[in-house]
Amino acid sequence: MKFLANENFPLTSVRLLRSAGYDVVSVSEEMAGEKDTVVLSRAAKEKLIILTFDRDYGDLIYKLRLPVPFGVIFFRFDPSTPNEPYERMLVLFQVEGLTFEGKFTVTDRQRIRQRPLPSEK
Repeated sequence: MKFLANENFPLTSVRLLRSAGYDVVSVSEEMAGEKDTVVLSRAAKEKLIILTFDRDYGDLIYKLRLPVPFGVIFFRFDPSTPNEPYERMLVLFQVEGLTFEGKFTVTDRQRIRQRPLPSEK
């Protein structure tokens, strides 16, 4: 699995994920200031799972039918520390049978919901 951390995803959590062995590209480091549409296109082209706190991705994917990434993990909370998204990811990785490919995953501090991403036409 390869991830694309949106600009609002804390760099501390990006670095912690990398140090734990996960492949994470950071928008802040490589494409700061780019529009969500550019982020979506890159994620679709490179088969990346987007990590984001931005609720707009649902509208962009389901309503506007923009390029579909490999997956999306939307964190539906304001992190209390820069480490919290990393810690939440570790919890998600431990959930038996949970996959992120082809899914729009919504997580808060207590629960996880998923729906299939639309298929490319």
